[in-house]
Amino acid sequence: MRLFTYKDDSPDGALALVSADGKRMIDAQSVAPSLLEAISDWENLRADLSKLAEQLDAGEGQPLPATGISAPLPRSWQWLDGSAFSTHGELMQIAFKLPPIESDRPLMYQGMSDRFYGPCDDIPFLDMAHGIDFEGEFGVIVDFVPMGTSAREALDHIKLVVQINDWSLRAIAPIEMKTGFGWVQAKPACSMAPFAVTPDELGEGWRDGRVCLDLEIDWNGKRFGAANGRAMDFGFHELVAHAAATRDLVAGTIIGSGTVSNRNYAEVGSSCISERRAIEIIAEGEASTPFMTFGDSIRMEGRTADGRSPFGVIEQKVVSL
Repeated sequence: MRLFTYKDDSPDGALALVSADGKRMIDAQSVAPSLLEAISDWENLRADLSKLAEQLDAGEGQPLPATGISAPLPRSWQWLDGSAFSTHGELMQIAFKLPPIESDRPLMYQGMSDRFYGPCDDIPFLDMAHGIDFEGEFGVIVDFVPMGTSAREALDHIKLVVQINDWSLRAIAPIEMKTGFGWVQAKPACSMAPFAVTPDELGEGWRDGRVCLDLEIDWNGKRFGAANGRAMDFGFHELVAHAAATRDLVAGTIIGSGTVSNRNYAEVGSSCISERRAIEIIAEGEASTPFMTFGDSIRMEGRTADGRSPFGVIEQKVVSL
């Protein structure tokens, strides 16, 4: 199934399903008013949602609207972002002149979850001097996860997979990192691609708790990167288990992979500007790629090996507040 949310008068939007070709939709209000409510009672509602998906497969439904689509979850109870690609971590340590993190545990922080931008929303910022950066990643949405859930058990709690742009303000990040208290100002609201999909929709693109898709990223119309999500050092099931080690996870918790990054970055590129700058520092002694300016555009699209685009496209512009 591929689910999405269209904007209405409510803060959580209205739930609908989209066809495999991304051209038709069917309203799911008769099953649950919003995706947040659906994920809270997923086991009881999945069968009814599946019936709607079958109707779409049979050719029913109406044309997908060109506008008015929000993030699948315009807001949720919790957003936990990992950093599961060691190549990205190593390069960022160079970019920020930080010592290596000596730990065999997944890295994770709790970010802003009361708002997620829609896939085509303009993204407002106060000041370009803050170092505006995009970060392409994948994420999962879980149902209720009991405290102490194992990684093997956690796989069954991953109900939906999403694509995320985790916006970052790089000039502020080093200041907050030195405090040891985590991110606040450096991590504004994230964006999501339009469609949240069940893992089976990814076919061979979902293996061992990993999204094995290329994440194609174009900055101002020019290809910036196409790293593949299979290179996670920890799978999503392991990230879920890590998050649930000492607490329950409420249904609707979103967990991110961190910036998608591959060791052959010279060939596939990067998923954020800061990583590209770190690569330049290694090769040339200094960074030459600037951060984003007002008016810049960013496009992100995860693609399967056979060319499908299960999450749809994030296509946004950076604007002055």
